[in-house]
Amino acid sequence: MPTSLLTLYTENRKEFNRFAKFAVVGLIGAVIDISLLNVMHKVFDWPLLWANTLSVSVAILSNFTWNRLWTFPSRAPPQTPSTRPVHHSQCSWLGINNVIVVGLEAVFTHYIADPWDYNLAKFIAIGVVLFWNFGANRLWTYRGL
Repeated sequence: MPTSLLTLYTENRKEFNRFAKFAVVGLIGAVIDISLLNVMHKVFDWPLLWANTLSVSVAILSNFTWNRLWTFPSRAPPQTPSTRPVHHSQCSWLGINNVIVVGLEAVFTHYIADPWDYNLAKFIAIGVVLFWNFGANRLWTYRGL
């Protein structure tokens, strides 16, 4: 019986550590995402949808690279068939993020001054996508780990 409790503790600790690494990588990606969004939307006057699409895409590239190297390092290099879950997860991340940012900004703009309206929407989108993306990666992309 103590062996199974020790195994349970070890497995939960490993999963917690994996989630903590995933969150650190996500924080770095969020800084990239928010910074690039604000530069493209405010400095270069890009429409919010396009600025968000670019910023999320760059954050996806950063997060994928660091999660592959650090969070889930023991996974064998993706082969062509096994990259499909990665692409589906990232496309859904982009879609969910765009819907939340553009949708909430349209609501918030009536109550909150610019640039806080779309930045608040962005923070909410990042929070939602954090849990979506970890679950998708854990259960689908890196399910055997």
